[in-house]
Amino acid sequence: MNEMSQIRDVYSVRDKNGKRKLYEWHNSCARYQTAIKERMLAIALKNSIGGDISASRILDVGCGKGGFIRRLIEWGAQPENLIGTEYLEDRLCDASKMSPNGVHWHLGGLDFDNEVAFDLVSAHTVFSSIMSDEDRASLANEMWKKVKPGGWIMIFDFRYNNPSNSNVKKLTKKEMMKWWPSNQSFYQSGLLAPPLSRRLVGNNYFVAEFLTLLLPFLRSHFVYMARK
Repeated sequence: MNEMSQIRDVYSVRDKNGKRKLYEWHNSCARYQTAIKERMLAIALKNSIGGDISASRILDVGCGKGGFIRRLIEWGAQPENLIGTEYLEDRLCDASKMSPNGVHWHLGGLDFDNEVAFDLVSAHTVFSSIMSDEDRASLANEMWKKVKPGGWIMIFDFRYNNPSNSNVKKLTKKEMMKWWPSNQSFYQSGLLAPPLSRRLVGNNYFVAEFLTLLLPFLRSHFVYMARK
């Protein structure tokens, strides 16, 4: 609970400092980051549960305003098969207002009743907001319990620590392989580091795309999939 309170405080301070503007939909860098992220997620989904997700039951942990939930619906998922959890109440309220009826929303952790396990359990930039190794491992364990045999974990997160932001902590492949042992996994890095992309991205994404392709160490994020 202390960890979750800290996360709430960090987001509250960020919003008051005006940093939310960096993620507004009309911000050119935010558009670029969203496009690259969605491309990475689409490839990961196609290579794991397949192109048809109409019958897939999916849990999105730390769903924010429900962006990934709505994208899944656009890609063919049925709203009634989707659950989003979130610790920040204002974001969960926004998610509910902006999303189709039928999606299930839960304020808090994974302490909800659900008799059927999930085909996919995802968490996007969630673990990097948790500083405690113990709390990270605990969440990873709870997520793994929610995945049915043959189902998948999906993680989108940071590859590196941010020198200018002590409130985030990188997530390593070694940690994930320990939490979710699997004989079938998928890892893809991508997305030019935000401090650099904010300087380069305007209406033309060519330079950012070129550097991302040419210099892999500049890729700040990854998608990781592991099958149970």
